[in-house]
Amino acid sequence: MPPAPAQHLRPTLVDEPRPTTFDVDAVNERGETVPTAIAGEHPLTLYLDKRELVTLMTLGAAPAHLALGYLRNQRILAGIDEIASVQVDWETDSVAITSRSLAERGIAIWDDAERSEPLNERLGRRTVTTGCGQGTVFGDLMDELDRISLPAGRQLTEETLYTVMERVRRHESIYKVAGAVHGCALCSNAGDDRGEILRFVEDVGRHNAVDAIAGWMWLEGVAGDDKIFYTTGRLTSEMVIKCAQMGIPFLLSRSGLTQMGWDIARRIGITMIGRCQGRHYLLFTGRERFLRLPVTDFA
Repeated sequence: MPPAPAQHLRPTLVDEPRPTTFDVDAVNERGETVPTAIAGEHPLTLYLDKRELVTLMTLGAAPAHLALGYLRNQRILAGIDEIASVQVDWETDSVAITSRSLAERGIAIWDDAERSEPLNERLGRRTVTTGCGQGTVFGDLMDELDRISLPAGRQLTEETLYTVMERVRRHESIYKVAGAVHGCALCSNAGDDRGEILRFVEDVGRHNAVDAIAGWMWLEGVAGDDKIFYTTGRLTSEMVIKCAQMGIPFLLSRSGLTQMGWDIARRIGITMIGRCQGRHYLLFTGRERFLRLPVTDFA
């Protein structure tokens, strides 16, 4: 695993996760009152140098990582070293991100002559997508695809695929207790740790979950070239692009995919596998990276 960023470039985090579930009374089919766990949902407004960017509805389990991943995946900031601090405040349902420019020079990035115009232009252009919990990507999405380069030579074995599926199935999750959430997992595809879950995040929207993992990777300096990404949600164009932005060549889901997600995965070169449940899967793109077990090895 690559080393974490230098300490002096690491932003200060004030992170306050919210309770993930709450107990309420429900009445079952026999008329009995049953205490039932339900998933939390909270508004979280992101501010960058005091400018409001967006309000996300979130479970609140990893708010600081969610904020960082949003900035990364929306391509608002180029590097983690541009951020001085991230402060979550649930009293105001907000997270304040302060740039190093503002912290050190007293100049917000919006007031920086070299940056204000391209940033305002990016924030002013949006591509509406089918994503739940977020659903927009800033900028000319399609124009940036050709600049994404995935590592060559990486392969995923069927054995590792099954290991990931089994470990995700057995993982303790909010979904098992309360439902109503999506989960994403970042898994290893290197050495003896192949299939190991490195980070697992659940949220009310699958894009929040993937952004929280992206933010964690950004903060910790974790590369994606030897990783596998798993999501419980459908594989839309935005999910494929976010996976590619993190440099991850393998994308798995227990759900299906959209035509645009399939087309972009082929264009970028991602190995995309859907309908992953039990010993069943469907390999849609990137067959050249996937190594199947001999038929005699099937249970």
